Amino acid sequence: MGKTKTRNQKKAREAASRVAEETYSTVPHTFVFHRGQIGKNVTQLVTDMRRVMEPFTARALKVRQKNVLKDFVAVAGPLGVTHFSIFTKTENTMNMRLARLPKGPTLHFRVAKYTLSKDVVSSLKRHRMHEQQFSHHPLLVLNNFGIEGMHIKLMATMFQNMFPSINVHKLNLNSIKRCVLLNYDPVSQEVEFRHYSLKVVPVGMSRGVKKLMQEKFPDMSRLEDISELLMKGVNLSESEAEQDGDHNITELPQVYSGRGNMASQQSAVRLTEIGPRMTLQLVKISEGMGEGKVLYHSFVSKTEEELQEMLKRKEARLKEKEERKRKQEQNIALKKEKRDQNKQKSLEGIKRKRQQEGQESDDEVEDPGKPEGQAPAEDSEDEAEYYRQAVGEEPDEDMFPGTKRKRGPGKSTMPFKKRKLTPGKGPPHDKRSFKSDWGNKDGRKRFGDRKPLEGRNKFRKSEGGKKFGQKGGKGNRFAGQKKGDTGKKFGGQKTFKGRAVMKRQKGAGGKKDFKHKKGKN
Repeated sequence: MGKTKTRNQKKAREAASRVAEETYSTVPHTFVFHRGQIGKNVTQLVTDMRRVMEPFTARALKVRQKNVLKDFVAVAGPLGVTHFSIFTKTENTMNMRLARLPKGPTLHFRVAKYTLSKDVVSSLKRHRMHEQQFSHHPLLVLNNFGIEGMHIKLMATMFQNMFPSINVHKLNLNSIKRCVLLNYDPVSQEVEFRHYSLKVVPVGMSRGVKKLMQEKFPDMSRLEDISELLMKGVNLSESEAEQDGDHNITELPQVYSGRGNMASQQSAVRLTEIGPRMTLQLVKISEGMGEGKVLYHSFVSKTEEELQEMLKRKEARLKEKEERKRKQEQNIALKKEKRDQNKQKSLEGIKRKRQQEGQESDDEVEDPGKPEGQAPAEDSEDEAEYYRQAVGEEPDEDMFPGTKRKRGPGKSTMPFKKRKLTPGKGPPHDKRSFKSDWGNKDGRKRFGDRKPLEGRNKFRKSEGGKKFGQKGGKGNRFAGQKKGDTGKKFGGQKTFKGRAVMKRQKGAGGKKDFKHKKGKN
Protein backbone atom coordinates (compact mmCIF):
# COMPACT_ATOMS: atom_id res chain seq x y z
CA MET A 1 0.00 0.00 0.00
CA GLY A 2 1.40 3.41 -1.01
CA LYS A 3 2.08 6.22 1.37
CA THR A 4 -0.71 8.66 2.05
CA LYS A 5 -0.21 12.35 1.38
CA THR A 6 0.77 14.44 4.32
CA ARG A 7 -0.90 17.68 5.29
CA ASN A 8 1.97 19.78 3.93
CA GLN A 9 1.91 17.98 0.60
CA LYS A 10 -1.80 18.63 0.18
CA LYS A 11 -1.34 22.31 1.01
CA ALA A 12 1.53 22.63 -1.44
CA ARG A 13 -0.49 20.92 -4.17
CA GLU A 14 -3.48 23.23 -3.61
CA ALA A 15 -1.25 26.32 -3.56
CA ALA A 16 0.41 25.27 -6.82
CA SER A 17 -2.98 24.67 -8.44
CA ARG A 18 -4.22 28.09 -7.31
CA VAL A 19 -1.11 29.83 -8.64
CA ALA A 20 -1.47 28.00 -11.96
CA GLU A 21 -5.08 29.15 -12.31
CA GLU A 22 -4.16 32.75 -11.52
CA THR A 23 -1.30 32.64 -14.02
CA TYR A 24 -3.52 31.11 -16.69
CA SER A 25 -6.16 33.81 -16.24
CA THR A 26 -3.66 36.66 -16.53
CA VAL A 27 -2.01 35.59 -19.81
CA PRO A 28 -3.59 36.61 -23.16
CA HIS A 29 -5.75 34.15 -25.08
CA THR A 30 -6.52 34.22 -28.79
CA PHE A 31 -9.34 32.96 -31.00
CA VAL A 32 -8.21 32.05 -34.53
CA PHE A 33 -11.11 31.56 -36.95
CA HIS A 34 -12.34 32.49 -40.41
CA ARG A 35 -15.34 34.38 -41.77
CA GLY A 36 -17.14 33.77 -45.03
CA GLN A 37 -16.30 31.26 -47.74
CA ILE A 38 -12.66 30.13 -47.76
CA GLY A 39 -10.81 27.41 -49.58
CA LYS A 40 -9.11 24.26 -48.41
CA ASN A 41 -5.66 25.86 -48.14
CA VAL A 42 -6.89 28.79 -46.04
CA THR A 43 -8.62 26.34 -43.69
CA GLN A 44 -5.30 24.54 -43.23
CA LEU A 45 -3.58 27.89 -42.62
CA VAL A 46 -6.09 28.65 -39.84
CA THR A 47 -5.27 25.28 -38.26
CA ASP A 48 -1.53 26.00 -38.48
CA MET A 49 -1.98 29.41 -36.81
CA ARG A 50 -3.87 27.75 -33.96
CA ARG A 51 -0.85 25.50 -33.47
CA VAL A 52 1.37 28.57 -33.31
CA MET A 53 -0.77 30.21 -30.61
CA GLU A 54 -0.99 27.08 -28.42
CA PRO A 55 -1.52 26.43 -25.56
CA PHE A 56 -3.46 29.69 -25.00
CA THR A 57 -5.98 29.25 -27.80
CA ALA A 58 -8.97 27.09 -28.73
CA ARG A 59 -7.56 24.32 -30.91
CA ALA A 60 -10.97 22.75 -31.74
CA LEU A 61 -13.02 25.94 -32.11
CA LYS A 62 -16.14 25.20 -34.20
CA VAL A 63 -17.38 28.00 -36.44
CA ARG A 64 -20.80 27.79 -38.08
CA GLN A 65 -21.97 29.71 -41.08
CA LYS A 66 -24.74 31.45 -39.16
CA ASN A 67 -22.38 32.74 -36.45
CA VAL A 68 -21.68 36.47 -36.46
CA LEU A 69 -18.89 38.45 -34.88
CA LYS A 70 -21.10 39.39 -31.92
CA ASP A 71 -21.37 35.72 -30.98
CA PHE A 72 -17.60 35.42 -30.60
CA VAL A 73 -17.42 38.68 -28.64
CA ALA A 74 -20.12 37.46 -26.23
CA VAL A 75 -18.28 34.17 -25.62
CA ALA A 76 -14.84 35.77 -25.36
CA GLY A 77 -15.57 37.62 -22.11
CA PRO A 78 -16.29 34.63 -19.83
CA LEU A 79 -13.43 32.63 -21.37
CA GLY A 80 -10.85 35.36 -20.91
CA VAL A 81 -10.10 35.76 -24.64
CA THR A 82 -8.22 38.99 -25.38
CA HIS A 83 -7.46 38.85 -29.12
CA PHE A 84 -9.07 37.74 -32.36
CA SER A 85 -7.21 36.57 -35.45
CA ILE A 86 -9.74 36.52 -38.30
CA PHE A 87 -9.02 35.23 -41.81
CA THR A 88 -11.15 36.16 -44.82
CA LYS A 89 -10.81 35.54 -48.52
CA THR A 90 -11.98 37.47 -51.58
CA GLU A 91 -11.69 36.81 -55.29
CA ASN A 92 -8.36 38.63 -55.53
CA THR A 93 -6.62 38.35 -52.18
CA MET A 94 -6.68 37.00 -48.63
CA ASN A 95 -6.87 39.19 -45.54
CA MET A 96 -6.13 38.82 -41.84
CA ARG A 97 -7.52 40.99 -39.06
CA LEU A 98 -6.04 41.28 -35.58
CA ALA A 99 -8.50 42.72 -33.04
CA ARG A 100 -8.06 43.60 -29.38
CA LEU A 101 -11.05 42.91 -27.18
CA PRO A 102 -13.33 44.43 -26.17
CA LYS A 103 -12.86 47.92 -27.63
CA GLY A 104 -10.19 47.48 -30.27
CA PRO A 105 -8.23 48.62 -32.17
CA THR A 106 -8.34 46.40 -35.24
CA LEU A 107 -5.39 45.92 -37.61
CA HIS A 108 -6.17 44.92 -41.20
CA PHE A 109 -3.45 43.01 -43.06
CA ARG A 110 -3.27 41.73 -46.60
CA VAL A 111 -1.66 38.28 -46.82
CA ALA A 112 0.63 38.69 -49.84
CA LYS A 113 2.19 35.20 -49.60
CA TYR A 114 1.85 32.21 -47.32
CA THR A 115 3.21 28.67 -46.99
CA LEU A 116 1.59 25.89 -44.99
CA SER A 117 3.40 23.94 -42.29
CA LYS A 118 3.26 20.67 -44.20
CA ASP A 119 5.01 22.27 -47.17
CA VAL A 120 7.73 23.76 -44.98
CA VAL A 121 8.39 20.48 -43.16
CA SER A 122 8.42 18.44 -46.38
CA SER A 123 11.10 20.73 -47.85
CA LEU A 124 13.52 20.07 -44.94
CA LYS A 125 15.96 17.20 -44.91
CA ARG A 126 15.69 16.78 -41.14
CA HIS A 127 12.77 18.40 -39.39
CA ARG A 128 12.30 18.69 -35.67
CA MET A 129 8.71 18.92 -34.45
CA HIS A 130 7.00 17.00 -31.62
CA GLU A 131 4.01 17.46 -29.31
CA GLN A 132 6.06 18.51 -26.27
CA GLN A 133 7.02 21.71 -28.09
CA PHE A 134 3.41 22.96 -28.04
CA SER A 135 2.91 22.57 -24.29
CA HIS A 136 4.53 26.01 -23.75
CA HIS A 137 3.97 29.32 -25.49
CA PRO A 138 6.52 30.46 -28.10
CA LEU A 139 9.14 33.14 -27.58
CA LEU A 140 8.37 36.32 -29.56
CA VAL A 141 11.22 38.12 -31.39
CA LEU A 142 10.56 41.47 -33.11
CA ASN A 143 13.04 42.99 -35.57
CA ASN A 144 13.08 46.50 -37.14
CA PHE A 145 9.98 47.70 -35.26
CA GLY A 146 11.78 50.65 -33.69
CA ILE A 147 11.14 52.90 -36.67
CA GLU A 148 9.29 56.12 -36.00
CA GLY A 149 5.61 56.05 -36.88
CA MET A 150 2.37 55.67 -35.00
CA HIS A 151 1.25 52.66 -37.04
CA ILE A 152 4.59 50.87 -36.52
CA LYS A 153 4.47 51.27 -32.75
CA LEU A 154 0.83 50.23 -32.61
CA MET A 155 1.57 47.17 -34.73
CA ALA A 156 4.50 46.16 -32.47
CA THR A 157 2.36 46.63 -29.34
CA MET A 158 -0.40 44.46 -30.81
CA PHE A 159 2.02 41.62 -31.56
CA GLN A 160 3.62 41.85 -28.11
CA ASN A 161 0.28 41.68 -26.30
CA MET A 162 -0.79 38.57 -28.20
CA PHE A 163 1.89 36.48 -26.44
CA PRO A 164 2.57 36.14 -22.70
CA SER A 165 5.28 38.37 -21.27
CA ILE A 166 8.36 36.78 -19.72
CA ASN A 167 10.49 37.63 -16.70
CA VAL A 168 14.14 36.95 -17.51
CA HIS A 169 15.04 36.55 -13.83
CA LYS A 170 12.42 33.84 -13.18
CA LEU A 171 12.27 32.22 -16.59
CA ASN A 172 12.84 28.48 -16.89
CA LEU A 173 14.85 27.84 -20.06
CA ASN A 174 13.37 24.38 -20.50
CA SER A 175 9.96 25.97 -21.18
CA ILE A 176 11.26 27.67 -24.35
CA LYS A 177 10.88 25.20 -27.19
CA ARG A 178 9.61 27.43 -30.01
CA CYS A 179 10.22 30.89 -31.40
CA VAL A 180 8.08 33.30 -33.47
CA LEU A 181 10.01 35.84 -35.52
CA LEU A 182 8.43 39.01 -36.96
CA ASN A 183 10.64 41.10 -39.22
CA TYR A 184 9.53 44.48 -40.63
CA ASP A 185 10.94 45.65 -43.94
CA PRO A 186 10.78 49.48 -44.12
CA VAL A 187 11.32 49.51 -47.90
CA SER A 188 8.49 47.21 -48.93
CA GLN A 189 6.50 47.90 -45.70
CA GLU A 190 5.87 44.18 -45.24
CA VAL A 191 6.07 41.98 -42.17
CA GLU A 192 7.68 38.54 -42.47
CA PHE A 193 6.19 35.91 -40.15
CA ARG A 194 8.28 32.81 -39.29
CA HIS A 195 7.85 29.98 -36.79
CA TYR A 196 10.86 27.96 -35.58
CA SER A 197 11.63 24.98 -33.38
CA LEU A 198 14.46 25.65 -30.92
CA LYS A 199 17.30 23.25 -30.04
CA VAL A 200 20.38 23.73 -27.84
CA VAL A 201 23.54 21.64 -28.36
CA PRO A 202 26.93 21.86 -26.59
CA VAL A 203 29.99 23.25 -28.45
CA GLY A 204 33.71 22.98 -27.95
CA MET A 205 34.03 19.27 -28.69
CA SER A 206 34.72 17.24 -31.76
CA ARG A 207 32.04 15.61 -33.84
CA GLY A 208 33.10 12.18 -32.61
CA VAL A 209 32.52 13.12 -28.98
CA LYS A 210 29.11 14.55 -29.93
CA LYS A 211 28.27 11.23 -31.51
CA LEU A 212 29.17 9.41 -28.32
CA MET A 213 27.17 11.90 -26.25
CA GLN A 214 24.11 11.29 -28.41
CA GLU A 215 24.56 7.49 -28.20
CA LYS A 216 25.13 7.27 -31.95
CA PHE A 217 28.27 5.20 -32.43
CA PRO A 218 30.08 5.77 -35.74
CA ASP A 219 31.78 3.12 -37.85
CA MET A 220 35.26 2.61 -36.31
CA SER A 221 36.34 -0.39 -38.38
CA ARG A 222 39.08 1.60 -40.11
CA LEU A 223 40.45 3.15 -36.93
CA GLU A 224 43.38 1.71 -35.01
CA ASP A 225 42.64 3.51 -31.75
CA ILE A 226 39.66 5.42 -30.27
CA SER A 227 41.87 8.47 -29.92
CA GLU A 228 41.65 8.91 -33.69
CA LEU A 229 37.89 9.28 -33.36
CA LEU A 230 38.18 11.83 -30.56
CA MET A 231 41.02 13.88 -32.02
CA LYS A 232 40.57 13.69 -35.77
CA GLY A 233 36.91 12.78 -36.27
CA VAL A 234 37.55 10.86 -39.47
CA ASN A 235 34.88 9.20 -41.59
CA LEU A 236 32.23 11.64 -40.42
CA SER A 237 30.18 13.59 -42.97
CA GLU A 238 29.98 17.36 -42.68
CA SER A 239 26.17 17.25 -42.90
CA GLU A 240 25.86 15.54 -39.54
CA ALA A 241 26.49 18.80 -37.68
CA GLU A 242 25.81 22.45 -38.46
CA GLN A 243 28.56 25.00 -38.69
CA ASP A 244 28.21 26.93 -35.45
CA GLY A 245 29.71 30.37 -34.92
CA ASP A 246 29.51 33.51 -32.88
CA HIS A 247 26.01 34.22 -34.18
CA ASN A 248 24.42 31.32 -32.29
CA ILE A 249 26.83 30.37 -29.48
CA THR A 250 25.96 31.53 -25.97
CA GLU A 251 26.66 30.67 -22.35
CA LEU A 252 23.82 28.92 -20.58
CA PRO A 253 22.76 30.38 -17.22
CA GLN A 254 20.82 27.19 -16.37
CA VAL A 255 20.96 23.51 -17.09
CA TYR A 256 19.10 22.89 -20.33
CA SER A 257 17.51 19.63 -21.44
CA GLY A 258 19.86 17.58 -23.60
CA ARG A 259 23.18 15.83 -23.14
CA GLY A 260 26.07 18.14 -22.33
CA ASN A 261 24.05 21.35 -21.84
CA MET A 262 25.44 22.35 -18.47
CA ALA A 263 25.25 25.68 -16.66
CA SER A 264 28.05 28.19 -17.38
CA GLN A 265 29.00 26.20 -20.48
CA GLN A 266 28.86 27.36 -24.05
CA SER A 267 26.12 25.90 -26.23
CA ALA A 268 24.79 26.63 -29.68
CA VAL A 269 21.16 27.58 -30.26
CA ARG A 270 19.82 26.09 -33.48
CA LEU A 271 16.53 26.97 -35.15
CA THR A 272 14.53 24.67 -37.41
CA GLU A 273 11.59 26.17 -39.28
CA ILE A 274 8.32 24.31 -38.74
CA GLY A 275 5.94 26.77 -40.44
CA PRO A 276 3.73 28.40 -41.41
CA ARG A 277 5.21 31.34 -43.28
CA MET A 278 3.36 34.55 -44.07
CA THR A 279 4.15 37.85 -45.71
CA LEU A 280 1.81 40.53 -44.30
CA GLN A 281 1.15 44.06 -45.49
CA LEU A 282 -0.62 46.54 -43.23
CA VAL A 283 -3.64 48.10 -44.95
CA LYS A 284 -5.35 50.14 -42.25
CA ILE A 285 -5.97 50.52 -38.52
CA SER A 286 -9.47 51.26 -37.24
CA GLU A 287 -11.06 51.87 -33.86
CA GLY A 288 -13.27 49.32 -32.14
CA MET A 289 -14.02 45.95 -33.70
CA GLY A 290 -13.64 47.23 -37.25
CA GLU A 291 -16.58 49.66 -37.05
CA GLY A 292 -14.92 52.81 -35.72
CA LYS A 293 -13.12 55.58 -37.52
CA VAL A 294 -9.96 54.84 -39.50
CA LEU A 295 -6.80 55.81 -37.63
CA TYR A 296 -4.36 54.92 -40.41
CA HIS A 297 -4.64 53.88 -44.04
CA SER A 298 -1.67 52.91 -46.17
CA PHE A 299 -3.34 53.62 -49.56
CA VAL A 300 -5.73 56.51 -48.86
CA SER A 301 -4.50 59.71 -47.29
CA LYS A 302 -6.83 62.53 -46.21
CA THR A 303 -6.18 66.10 -45.16
CA GLU A 304 -7.19 67.56 -41.83
CA GLU A 305 -10.20 69.30 -43.36
CA GLU A 306 -11.45 66.07 -44.89
CA LEU A 307 -11.06 64.27 -41.59
CA GLN A 308 -13.03 66.97 -39.80
CA GLU A 309 -15.76 66.79 -42.44
CA MET A 310 -16.00 63.02 -42.04
CA LEU A 311 -16.20 63.42 -38.27
CA LYS A 312 -19.02 65.93 -38.60
CA ARG A 313 -21.00 63.64 -40.91
CA LYS A 314 -20.58 60.79 -38.50
CA GLU A 315 -21.77 62.91 -35.58
CA ALA A 316 -24.79 64.03 -37.62
CA ARG A 317 -25.70 60.42 -38.36
CA LEU A 318 -25.43 59.54 -34.69
CA LYS A 319 -27.67 62.48 -33.75
CA GLU A 320 -30.28 61.43 -36.31
CA LYS A 321 -30.21 57.94 -34.95
CA GLU A 322 -30.72 59.18 -31.38
CA GLU A 323 -33.57 61.46 -32.54
CA ARG A 324 -35.35 58.59 -34.30
CA LYS A 325 -34.97 56.43 -31.23
CA ARG A 326 -36.38 59.16 -28.99
CA LYS A 327 -39.39 59.69 -31.31
CA GLN A 328 -40.11 55.99 -31.38
CA GLU A 329 -40.13 55.83 -27.60
CA GLN A 330 -42.49 58.83 -27.44
CA ASN A 331 -44.87 57.28 -29.99
CA ILE A 332 -44.95 54.03 -28.05
CA ALA A 333 -45.74 55.91 -24.82
CA LEU A 334 -48.53 57.94 -26.52
CA LYS A 335 -50.11 54.82 -27.99
CA LYS A 336 -50.07 53.13 -24.63
CA GLU A 337 -51.62 56.16 -22.93
CA LYS A 338 -54.34 56.47 -25.58
CA ARG A 339 -55.11 52.80 -25.27
CA ASP A 340 -55.50 53.10 -21.51
CA GLN A 341 -57.78 56.12 -21.89
CA ASN A 342 -60.01 54.34 -24.38
CA LYS A 343 -60.22 51.35 -22.13
CA GLN A 344 -61.13 53.54 -19.16
CA LYS A 345 -63.87 55.25 -21.20
CA SER A 346 -65.30 51.90 -22.14
CA LEU A 347 -65.33 50.74 -18.52
CA GLU A 348 -67.01 53.96 -17.39
CA GLY A 349 -69.71 53.54 -20.06
CA ILE A 350 -70.36 49.99 -18.91
CA LYS A 351 -70.63 51.19 -15.32
CA ARG A 352 -73.14 53.92 -16.19
CA LYS A 353 -75.23 51.53 -18.24
CA ARG A 354 -75.40 48.95 -15.50
CA GLN A 355 -76.27 51.59 -12.92
CA GLN A 356 -79.16 52.74 -15.06
CA GLU A 357 -80.47 49.24 -15.51
CA GLY A 358 -80.06 48.46 -11.82
CA GLN A 359 -78.01 45.36 -12.47
CA GLU A 360 -75.02 46.36 -10.36
CA SER A 361 -74.28 48.67 -7.46
CA ASP A 362 -72.19 51.86 -7.56
CA ASP A 363 -69.00 49.93 -6.82
CA GLU A 364 -66.08 50.23 -9.18
CA VAL A 365 -66.40 48.01 -12.21
CA GLU A 366 -63.64 45.44 -12.35
CA ASP A 367 -61.39 45.21 -15.33
CA PRO A 368 -62.62 42.28 -17.45
CA GLY A 369 -60.16 39.42 -17.40
CA LYS A 370 -60.18 36.00 -18.92
CA PRO A 371 -63.71 34.63 -19.46
CA GLU A 372 -64.81 31.81 -17.20
CA GLY A 373 -67.96 30.12 -18.49
CA GLN A 374 -70.68 31.78 -20.51
CA ALA A 375 -71.37 34.86 -18.38
CA PRO A 376 -67.88 36.42 -18.61
CA ALA A 377 -67.87 35.88 -22.35
CA GLU A 378 -71.16 37.78 -22.69
CA ASP A 379 -69.78 40.57 -20.48
CA SER A 380 -66.72 40.80 -22.68
CA GLU A 381 -68.91 41.07 -25.77
CA ASP A 382 -70.93 43.85 -24.13
CA GLU A 383 -67.75 45.66 -23.15
CA ALA A 384 -66.42 45.37 -26.69
CA GLU A 385 -69.71 46.79 -28.05
CA TYR A 386 -69.58 49.69 -25.59
CA TYR A 387 -66.00 50.29 -26.60
CA ARG A 388 -67.04 50.54 -30.25
CA GLN A 389 -69.84 52.97 -29.42
CA ALA A 390 -67.72 55.14 -27.10
CA VAL A 391 -64.46 55.23 -29.05
CA GLY A 392 -65.65 54.63 -32.57
CA GLU A 393 -63.04 52.00 -33.51
CA GLU A 394 -62.46 48.31 -33.09
CA PRO A 395 -60.76 47.23 -29.81
CA ASP A 396 -57.49 45.28 -29.80
CA GLU A 397 -57.71 41.52 -29.64
CA ASP A 398 -56.06 41.29 -26.21
CA MET A 399 -58.13 44.10 -24.64
CA PHE A 400 -61.34 42.08 -24.22
CA PRO A 401 -60.49 38.38 -24.39
CA GLY A 402 -63.28 36.02 -25.32
CA THR A 403 -65.00 38.45 -27.71
CA LYS A 404 -65.49 37.91 -31.41
CA ARG A 405 -64.26 40.60 -33.73
CA LYS A 406 -67.13 42.43 -35.38
CA ARG A 407 -67.26 41.90 -39.09
CA GLY A 408 -68.35 44.36 -41.74
CA PRO A 409 -71.78 44.23 -43.33
CA GLY A 410 -70.40 42.61 -46.49
CA LYS A 411 -68.32 39.94 -44.73
CA SER A 412 -69.47 36.46 -43.90
CA THR A 413 -69.92 35.40 -40.31
CA MET A 414 -68.63 31.92 -40.99
CA PRO A 415 -65.12 31.39 -39.64
CA PHE A 416 -64.10 29.07 -42.45
CA LYS A 417 -64.32 29.13 -46.21
CA LYS A 418 -67.66 28.10 -47.68
CA ARG A 419 -67.66 24.52 -48.90
CA LYS A 420 -68.17 24.05 -52.61
CA LEU A 421 -70.95 21.61 -53.61
CA THR A 422 -70.91 19.08 -56.41
CA PRO A 423 -72.72 20.38 -59.52
CA GLY A 424 -76.27 19.09 -59.70
CA LYS A 425 -76.63 18.58 -55.96
CA GLY A 426 -78.27 20.92 -53.57
CA PRO A 427 -77.28 21.84 -50.05
CA PRO A 428 -77.89 19.33 -47.27
CA HIS A 429 -81.27 19.63 -45.54
CA ASP A 430 -83.05 18.08 -42.65
CA LYS A 431 -85.47 15.27 -43.38
CA ARG A 432 -88.35 17.40 -42.20
CA SER A 433 -87.62 20.14 -44.73
CA PHE A 434 -88.00 17.97 -47.83
CA LYS A 435 -91.65 18.96 -48.38
CA SER A 436 -91.08 22.68 -48.21
CA ASP A 437 -87.59 23.07 -49.77
CA TRP A 438 -87.45 20.59 -52.61
CA GLY A 439 -90.31 21.86 -54.66
CA ASN A 440 -90.27 22.04 -58.45
CA LYS A 441 -91.42 24.99 -60.48
CA ASP A 442 -92.98 22.99 -63.31
CA GLY A 443 -95.57 21.30 -61.08
CA ARG A 444 -94.10 17.84 -61.01
CA LYS A 445 -94.50 15.61 -58.02
CA ARG A 446 -92.18 16.46 -55.15
CA PHE A 447 -90.10 13.98 -53.27
CA GLY A 448 -91.82 14.79 -50.01
CA ASP A 449 -95.30 14.10 -51.45
CA ARG A 450 -94.75 10.38 -51.67
CA LYS A 451 -96.75 8.40 -49.14
CA PRO A 452 -94.79 5.90 -47.12
CA LEU A 453 -96.04 2.35 -46.84
CA GLU A 454 -97.79 1.37 -43.68
CA GLY A 455 -95.53 -0.27 -41.17
CA ARG A 456 -92.45 0.41 -43.25
CA ASN A 457 -89.85 3.12 -43.63
CA LYS A 458 -91.19 6.06 -45.55
CA PHE A 459 -88.07 6.33 -47.65
CA ARG A 460 -88.61 2.96 -49.34
CA LYS A 461 -89.99 2.78 -52.85
CA SER A 462 -93.69 3.42 -53.49
CA GLU A 463 -96.29 0.73 -54.11
CA GLY A 464 -96.10 1.09 -57.84
CA GLY A 465 -92.33 0.70 -57.89
CA LYS A 466 -90.23 -2.42 -58.03
CA LYS A 467 -89.83 -4.33 -54.75
CA PHE A 468 -86.56 -5.32 -53.19
CA GLY A 469 -87.41 -9.05 -53.27
CA GLN A 470 -88.33 -11.39 -56.11
CA LYS A 471 -91.22 -10.87 -58.49
CA GLY A 472 -94.84 -11.27 -57.46
CA GLY A 473 -96.83 -10.37 -54.40
CA LYS A 474 -97.87 -6.87 -53.36
CA GLY A 475 -96.18 -5.65 -50.27
CA ASN A 476 -94.68 -9.06 -49.61
CA ARG A 477 -90.96 -8.67 -49.33
CA PHE A 478 -90.25 -12.32 -49.92
CA ALA A 479 -92.83 -12.94 -52.62
CA GLY A 480 -92.10 -15.71 -55.08
CA GLN A 481 -90.22 -17.84 -52.55
CA LYS A 482 -91.24 -21.23 -51.28
CA LYS A 483 -91.98 -21.94 -47.71
CA GLY A 484 -88.82 -22.71 -45.81
CA ASP A 485 -86.60 -20.88 -48.26
CA THR A 486 -86.45 -17.69 -46.27
CA GLY A 487 -82.92 -18.44 -45.02
CA LYS A 488 -81.45 -18.42 -48.52
CA LYS A 489 -79.48 -15.54 -49.95
CA PHE A 490 -78.88 -14.59 -53.54
CA GLY A 491 -76.66 -17.19 -55.18
CA GLY A 492 -78.18 -20.16 -53.45
CA GLN A 493 -75.99 -20.12 -50.33
CA LYS A 494 -77.60 -20.95 -47.01
CA THR A 495 -77.34 -18.63 -44.06
CA PHE A 496 -75.50 -19.37 -40.87
CA LYS A 497 -78.11 -20.34 -38.22
CA GLY A 498 -75.97 -19.95 -35.09
CA ARG A 499 -73.61 -22.03 -33.00
CA ALA A 500 -76.30 -23.60 -30.84
CA VAL A 501 -78.18 -24.94 -33.87
CA MET A 502 -74.95 -26.22 -35.39
CA LYS A 503 -74.05 -28.08 -32.20
CA ARG A 504 -77.49 -29.72 -32.09
CA GLN A 505 -77.17 -30.77 -35.68
CA LYS A 506 -73.69 -32.11 -35.09
CA GLY A 507 -74.87 -34.08 -32.06
CA ALA A 508 -77.66 -35.59 -34.11
CA GLY A 509 -75.11 -36.75 -36.66
CA GLY A 510 -76.24 -34.40 -39.35
CA LYS A 511 -73.75 -32.50 -41.49
CA LYS A 512 -74.39 -29.37 -43.42
CA ASP A 513 -72.74 -28.61 -46.63
CA PHE A 514 -72.08 -24.90 -47.06
CA LYS A 515 -70.60 -25.15 -50.52
CA HIS A 516 -72.31 -23.55 -53.47
CA LYS A 517 -74.57 -25.87 -55.40
CA LYS A 518 -74.14 -25.76 -59.11
CA GLY A 519 -77.19 -24.95 -61.20
CA LYS A 520 -78.95 -22.90 -58.50
CA ASN A 521 -79.00 -19.15 -58.57
